[in-house]
This record gives sequence, C-alpha cells and structure tokens, in this order.
Amino acid sequence: MSDFARKHWDPDAEGPLDGIKVLDLSRLVAGNMLSLQLADFGADVIKIEPPAGDPLREWKDEGLSLFWKTYGRNKRSVVLNLREDADREALWALIATADVFIENFRPGTLEKMGFGPDALMARNPDLVVVRVSGFGQTGPYAEFPGFGTIVEGMSGYAYRTGFPDREPVLPPLALADMIAGVYGMSATMTALFAREKGRARGQVIDLSLLEPIFSVLGPEAAIYALNGTVKERIGSASNTACPRNVYRCADGKYVALSGSTPAVARRIFEIIGRADMNDDPRFRSNSERLKHRDLVDEAIGAWFAVRSHDEALATMRDSGATVGPIYNIADATEDAHFSEREVIVSLDDAEHGTLPMHNIVPRLSATPGRFRRPAPALGEHTAEVLAEIGLSPATVAAITDAGG
Repeated sequence: MSDFARKHWDPDAEGPLDGIKVLDLSRLVAGNMLSLQLADFGADVIKIEPPAGDPLREWKDEGLSLFWKTYGRNKRSVVLNLREDADREALWALIATADVFIENFRPGTLEKMGFGPDALMARNPDLVVVRVSGFGQTGPYAEFPGFGTIVEGMSGYAYRTGFPDREPVLPPLALADMIAGVYGMSATMTALFAREKGRARGQVIDLSLLEPIFSVLGPEAAIYALNGTVKERIGSASNTACPRNVYRCADGKYVALSGSTPAVARRIFEIIGRADMNDDPRFRSNSERLKHRDLVDEAIGAWFAVRSHDEALATMRDSGATVGPIYNIADATEDAHFSEREVIVSLDDAEHGTLPMHNIVPRLSATPGRFRRPAPALGEHTAEVLAEIGLSPATVAAITDAGG
C-alpha cells in the first residue's frame, strides 16, 4: 500500500462556510453525507445524538467503526435525550442560534416531538430545515420506512443494473443515500444563498432518497412515454453508446472502454486492426453499432483477449482511445494518479496512529475545505456546545450527568 499524503487536524482552520451553524439530527448515511460536505468547508456541524449514538457508529468492519470516522470528521457531538425536558430546552436554545437543521425521522415524527417546521421557524425564522426521508414528506408512501435499498429498487436503478439473464443488482454501497446527500448539500447552499440575497428567510427542503437516484436515469421516462420502450439490463454495455463495455485481457485482468464519440469509435476499430468496420454500414454510425453490439464486442473482446492488461492499456492510450483499468481498492491505493492528486489522505487517529480516508471534494482554489477535527466520540462536545449558548453550569451538568 502506498504512503498517503499526510494531512493534519487544525481546529483553528477556517473555511468558506465559517460562521454557519448546522444541527444534524439525522442518522446513518444521507444526512451525514450532507453535513460532512458542509463541515469540510467550515460549517460548525453539531451532531445531536441520542444516548445510544448515531447508528452509523455501529457500521463496523472487523470491529472497527470506520464509517463513523470517515463521515463524522469535522463535526462535534452533543448527546441529548429528547424525552427529557431539560434536553429539549437545550435543543430549543441551539435552534435559536442555528442556520441549518437536518433531520431524517419518518414524516410526521418531528411534528409529534413538538419540533415540526412551523415550530422551528417560529423560533428561528431564518432557519433552513432539511427533511430527509425515503419517499418525501407527501404522497402515498410518505410514512413508509425508506432505506436506500428500497428506493434503489423502486427508482428503476436496480432493474437496469446487472446482466439480462440474472436478477437485478442492488449497489453494494449506500448509493441512494450518497446521491441524496450531494443533492441536499446543493439545496442547502441554494437556500442559504437565497437568504443571503434577501430573496427568502428560512425555508424547508423536502429531500427524498427516491427522487435523486431516479434523476440519474436521465430521459428514460420520456423514452417510455414516446415509444413504449422499457430499458433492460445489458451488463456493462450501454444503451446509448457503442463500443462501450468491460473486456477481459489475457492475464485475467479487466479494462473499461468507451467509444462515445464517432472519432473515438473509429480510432478503436483502427487500433484493433479492424479499420474495415468503419466502412461497414453496420458500424458506421452509433445507432447502427448499437443494433450490432454483439459483433462490436466480439471484435474488440478478441483483441483484448490475446494481450496483457498493461500492453492493451498502453496501446489504446497511446493511440488516443478512452480506456482504463478496472480497479479494486488495493489497485487504487497504488496508483500514481491517486497519489499525486491526493485522492486518499492520511490523518492522525487516536486508535490507529493514522487513518486513510477520501480527501475533501471538490477542490476550490481560493477557499478550500479544511481538516479541523477527527470524528468525535459520542457526546464529546456536549458540555462545550451547551456552555457556548449560555446554559448555566448547573443545567449543563444536569444534562451531561443524566447521559447527555
């Protein structure tokens, strides 16, 4: 494994969102992905956790809570038991000072707790309230539990993933949550910008997991409406471009290749010694190549099958084709581009000495994100944060002594 670029926690570092206070009451992935991005760019993200903690802490690999260490970075942890009056009052005091409030309770639960949007914005009219749920705050499915797995299936994404002779394939990671988190960051920043420009005060963001992942299907709804076509699974090929697939090399390694433009497609046929295909009516246009995808894959696959992975990549790249290796995580950690770009960085960790994780993305030239603090222990900042908003030492002690 390569040595990763060393970065160091700097609690005094500032980012472009310095001064923005975020209360994150969400659990698991989507809300944490959203607040991570805000935290990486300087927002003061305060995780409001129940006494048992965010369940993300319990997503472990061989006993190691690495999901939390990655997605909890740059945040502070406050434990409040919202069944207790003192803890509820502490949350109200925090709300009065906050810019953003993130939650992902089942729709209606926040209202039953007495913290519905109307109550929140009555207390703080400038508050941006982000409500994350599986299916949104309205509609027939609003009250259904909506983990990412369910919406990955219902969105049409899983139906399109995999091979035609096999079952649909769910992504092996929290894809719907991650996409929703990125959309949520964008929506939150839009709301804060509108507030800054005086176009609105606070507002409510209704962020479902379903709609963001549905959006990645592109024009499939229009395609179905206009010609009745239901797109089917085609493995690693594409319904929109040919050639495009994964090919196996002589040494058993795989490459991904795409000829999405006419010039690149022609170049690929020339590289594999099949320039005749460029003059064949079956392959002259993208639409015709799609109709004869099996013949295209047969010709390209035969070329890769007798060449090593490294030889094939070098030949294709030297000739200007768009091709790349299929990596696992071990391959990525050894890649010079990942290293030079510092895609993976190493940070100090109290348990492990150092810990690699993804760098801050995206990269801003003038106001980059900063590594300010490692993921907090449960309730690590309860006393600190409550003291900052002026609660008395006795009140703070009562909350922390009771498990907050």
